[in-house]
Amino acid sequence: MIDISDAAQAHFRKLIEREALPGLGVRLSAYQPGTVKADVRLEFAEPADLAGDEWAIDCAGFTLWVDAASVPFLDGARIDYEQKPTGGQLQIRAPKIKGEAPPESASLVERVRWVIEHEVNPQLAMHRGMVALQEVTAEGVVVLRFGGGCHGCGMVDMTLKNGIEKTLFAKVPGVTAVRDATDHDTGEAPYVPRSVA
Repeated sequence: MIDISDAAQAHFRKLIEREALPGLGVRLSAYQPGTVKADVRLEFAEPADLAGDEWAIDCAGFTLWVDAASVPFLDGARIDYEQKPTGGQLQIRAPKIKGEAPPESASLVERVRWVIEHEVNPQLAMHRGMVALQEVTAEGVVVLRFGGGCHGCGMVDMTLKNGIEKTLFAKVPGVTAVRDATDHDTGEAPYVPRSVA
């Protein structure tokens, strides 16, 4: 399930021994798992700090507790410690932490929502923008609402056609069209004002 290298175990053991607290171990959890903001949290914990449903992994000299709700997202994770001339560096790789794309058998809505959250919105965020899925019609038309810097932006038509629509067509079979349902006249902080574009 989780691979913790001998070097990482030795690193944690040394830190735990320095604290000299009975039962002190390491707790691993996923923060915002299944999203593009997902990250791993690693902290020292005493038995009294635990919720009681954690998975316990016996390591050399301590226990690694894995938050139960995080287990599916941390499956296959690897924790390593690399000694470098400037000091050591802990590395945690968790390939499933951001979730897994829904299979082709999933609903069109699920597949569209995944691509928007994991591919489209991270790109739009670079310009303080985002898009939300309003609906997917029975005909495969994706209806979106723009927000942030995209709401009222003079470049929104280009973003829709050359970015979002191309991405959805390429990544989500079944999408037939992409439409914008946003009232762009109400945008308060567009990335590019409509009068400039």
